[in-house]
Amino acid sequence: MVGYVSTRDLIPLYGLYDLLFADHGVSVGQISSLFVIWSVVSFVAEVPSGAWADTVSRRGLLVFASVLYTAGFTVWILVPSYAGFAAGFVLWGISGAIQSGTFEALLYDELVARAAAGDFARLLGYANSGAMVCNLLATLTAAPLYVLGGYPLVGWVSVGATVVHGCFALLLPAAPKVEEADETLDVAGEQRGLAVRYATMLRAGLGEVTREAVVRRGVMLSAVLIAFLAFDEYFGLLARDGGTATASVPLLVAITVSGQVVGTALAGRTASMRAVTMGRAVAVAAILLGGGALLGGVPGFLAIGVGYGILGNAMIVSEARVQDAITGPARATVTSVAGLFGEVAAVLIYAGFAVGSLWLSVTTLVAALAVPVLLSAVLVRRWLPPVRADAPTAG
Repeated sequence: MVGYVSTRDLIPLYGLYDLLFADHGVSVGQISSLFVIWSVVSFVAEVPSGAWADTVSRRGLLVFASVLYTAGFTVWILVPSYAGFAAGFVLWGISGAIQSGTFEALLYDELVARAAAGDFARLLGYANSGAMVCNLLATLTAAPLYVLGGYPLVGWVSVGATVVHGCFALLLPAAPKVEEADETLDVAGEQRGLAVRYATMLRAGLGEVTREAVVRRGVMLSAVLIAFLAFDEYFGLLARDGGTATASVPLLVAITVSGQVVGTALAGRTASMRAVTMGRAVAVAAILLGGGALLGGVPGFLAIGVGYGILGNAMIVSEARVQDAITGPARATVTSVAGLFGEVAAVLIYAGFAVGSLWLSVTTLVAALAVPVLLSAVLVRRWLPPVRADAPTAG
């Protein structure tokens, strides 16, 4: 299961795609609009896909998501224009929405079936860390691939990586759901029965978020932290704004990925941290992100990498606490609500960046994004769900 998440980020184009857009005549404002399209599609599909994951085969949905993932990058290479990039983001957005809550729910229920639910934070942290390692490797290979064959070579190698990711999806287990939702669907069953189960899961998930204060606050906190990890969409532009050559940009971006690798890998150790401790850590992350953006160069990106690693760690911990707090049958639906609000917040970030780019530099805008991160430290102290009763206290 870790391999499934890891291969998702084995895409060399990650380190260059904002530059791919720019070098094909897309302005900074238009690039931000592409990110908005990506996020809008993601949050429109987020909760419905979560309800489907609580209704039909989660593994089957993840395989379908992998097909869409491959199609999205293929469109980018075949149609390198604003329209082509937008179409690719639509496919990627749907794919990401399907994967987010579905994978976490599948992982948690698999662990419950093995009487090991307490390992969720550690394994999800390792999975995300593995994904970041793959992202790091992919980012570092982007530079030589670009030198050898430009954007086409980088793009087709990326498409190949998405195919590998799809193969891993086929190897995922079909864990039984913790509650009454079935993993398999009787093909001969009536469509009305499927629709009823879907509606039931949708109501159950949304109802739990609405009624249960602990779940609701945890979902909102996870959404905020997820949104902050959208900052990396601008790291390539930030490096170029500081005078870094295109071929060297992936090397600076790789520093931020390294920070995420370490941060997410430590999630198992920090899973039981107190809310006050996490709030302080997020405040430090904000200072590092803002200061790093203004400093620039290798020192600046080192600071950003540490700050980004802290945010990644906090995100994993908050997601694990939400999973522990969920008691109803619609686990994937509840998880998808966090993704939904995360995408809404990300859209606000992208829109603000697009408008701000009319007057301010990329460096100034990225530094300014650290302000909401700093303010969120207060929310962490108030909204982080309590640690599991059977888990040791840390921090």
